[in-house]
Amino acid sequence: MREENNAGAKPAVILLSGGLDSITVLALAQQQGFVCHALSFDYGQRHNAELEAARNIASHYQVAAHKVINLGLSSIGGSALTDAKIDVPTSPQTGIPVTYVPARNTIFLAFALGWAEVLQAHDVFIGVNAVDYSGYPDCRPEFIKAFQDMANLGTKAGVEGHKIQIHTPLISFSKAQIIQQGMALGVDYAATVSCYSADAEGRACGVCDACRLRAAGFAAAGVADPTRYRPH
Repeated sequence: MREENNAGAKPAVILLSGGLDSITVLALAQQQGFVCHALSFDYGQRHNAELEAARNIASHYQVAAHKVINLGLSSIGGSALTDAKIDVPTSPQTGIPVTYVPARNTIFLAFALGWAEVLQAHDVFIGVNAVDYSGYPDCRPEFIKAFQDMANLGTKAGVEGHKIQIHTPLISFSKAQIIQQGMALGVDYAATVSCYSADAEGRACGVCDACRLRAAGFAAAGVADPTRYRPH
């Protein structure tokens, strides 16, 4: 990984989960000339396969730095992704599903905001999507706008006139459009893990909400699905 920013290039913090959306955002930010600092979270999720994918992606893209922050959201639970007593659904749900992690994007963006201030970066990228998604309230444009308003009210950078911009380049894209965008950027989606219940080798279950949305996206984009599925 690069240790120093490129002269004259702008630093940015990229939230990197290791999934399909976040790798696309990283590729987009690099194409736009940002020096990317990737931020991932070990928040007590069911598996580490996505984090391992994030590490490999960060290395492949030679980001300036990659931090993995331990949060331990499993200590409060409340989500099928952080509480072993709640099963991950294997069929479509109505309303906000049990895979919603309470306040997750608020927490993630708060850490990204703090690191951006330290880096004197004015740009934070997150791969939220409000089209083909699971209905999480913290993926909506209204939430992002509210967070950005708060960020510029509650930071030294914002108060001193160095406004921080939260970039959501995929927010109005379908999964198929995201995949097509990524393919145009040369993204290797085989390197990503999206499954809520991936095994230790990163193989997907094929039946959770994330797997269904991902598979439908590849089908609609007319792109062969590179996901590794575990045998059933």
